[in-house]
Amino acid sequence: MPGIHRWLDRVKDGATALGERRAQAQVRRDAEERESAEEERAARARRARAAAPDPAVAVPWGIRVAAEAGWRFLVLAATLWVLMRVIGAVRLVVLAFVVSLLVTALLQPTVARLHRRGLSQGLATAVTAICGFVVLGLVGWFVVWQVLDNLDTLSGRLQEGIEELKKWLLDSPFHVTEQQINDVANNLSDAIGTSTSEITSKGLQGVTVLVEILTGMLLAMFSTLFLLYDGKRIWRWTLGLVPAVARPGVAGAGPRAWRTLTAYVRGTVIVALIDALFIGVGIYFLGVPLAVPIGVVIFLASFVPLVGAVASGALAVVVALVTQGVFTALMALLVVLLVQQIEGHVLQPFILGRAVRVHPLAVVLSVATGGLVAGIGGAVVAVPLVAVANTVIGHLRAYAGDEPPAGDGTPAQARTGTAPSDEQPGPAAAAPAADGPA
Repeated sequence: MPGIHRWLDRVKDGATALGERRAQAQVRRDAEERESAEEERAARARRARAAAPDPAVAVPWGIRVAAEAGWRFLVLAATLWVLMRVIGAVRLVVLAFVVSLLVTALLQPTVARLHRRGLSQGLATAVTAICGFVVLGLVGWFVVWQVLDNLDTLSGRLQEGIEELKKWLLDSPFHVTEQQINDVANNLSDAIGTSTSEITSKGLQGVTVLVEILTGMLLAMFSTLFLLYDGKRIWRWTLGLVPAVARPGVAGAGPRAWRTLTAYVRGTVIVALIDALFIGVGIYFLGVPLAVPIGVVIFLASFVPLVGAVASGALAVVVALVTQGVFTALMALLVVLLVQQIEGHVLQPFILGRAVRVHPLAVVLSVATGGLVAGIGGAVVAVPLVAVANTVIGHLRAYAGDEPPAGDGTPAQARTGTAPSDEQPGPAAAAPAADGPA
């Protein structure tokens, strides 16, 4: 009997072990089935995602283009805003340097000519700079002398002109009464008498502005001297700051930008000189006092395109009105309009030609923007900066292959960024690559 019991126990143990193995096998099969089902679901999900369209493709093409252009525009606007803030913080330095570039563009050909005739670079620079500054000083002294010499005469004629203008207004069809004229004169006197403190504060501000002007003039003079003497090394050092990949394109744009700036300055000086000469001679023969100082003002104001010529011409007409009467003022206006028409239709296209291609709308907007940012100085330098920027952008587009090179260079020059060997374009002339100051 004990043997039978042991045999039964072994049978029970075997059955129990078999049941456990079967249960474990069932658990493994269930786990494998679950893994297989999960893999199947993952595969179906991957196939579903692969079949679904790309979200970027689902967005309409026009909206994608607008978004791409939009964020790039925001980056450019932010960059321009930061740049304008920096320029505003150091406006005096920037304006003085830009003015020195304009003066350098005017004087550099003289330095190059003297250097070719045997003078050293330093001596040629010194002779040109001294002669230029002496000429400017003499012109300023002559203007001040003329104004002071004619001040008494101008005051007397001004009083007479005001009386004549008063009589003309009384007899005019505008129905102006003497009481109205006297009221206007009294209001002006009261405004001047009650604004003493404001005038004093404005005088103090004028002293500050005068100090800034003198500082800017000295800075522009020193910058001009160094640009005339060492302009090429300065340009090569500047090229060393440009990444090597972009250096050939920038080096090719430099000589073209310098030619544009030089052509603009030369052409503007010639046009301004002709305007001042003809208008000054015209109002001189009409008997208008201060004809020479007015001519100098017209010459200086002509450096502000469009606006300067109108303002200076209006000054000549006003002086003629208050000193010589209505008929002489109309004749002066006729002279100014005739000279400006000749300038716009003959002088500007003939002298500047295709060297400076800026649309009149761009001229007006750039002058207005420059005046808002930096006053009269900004209005003077705005148009040459726009002309130079237009030349640089056009060359870089041609260099990048966006459009065929045109104008002043061959495709080979546009690819290599070199200038013809016989040119001496001043600070903007340099080799395509540079390692820094020599």
